[in-house]
Amino acid sequence: MGFQLKRINPNQTQVYFADGRFETLTDEELEDFLSQVSISESGEELGSNLTE
Repeated sequence: MGFQLKRINPNQTQVYFADGRFETLTDEELEDFLSQVSISESGEELGSNLTE
């Protein structure tokens, strides 16, 4: 699953998926999402891009 992350404010991040969908997640929801796709927030990237 390809996706990109874009921080939109200090407490929210938008996740853009390769199929055109996107979701706005709180920091807590983002942590849950990243743990589900086995990526740590420390900067490891597996098919994703992090832009701030």
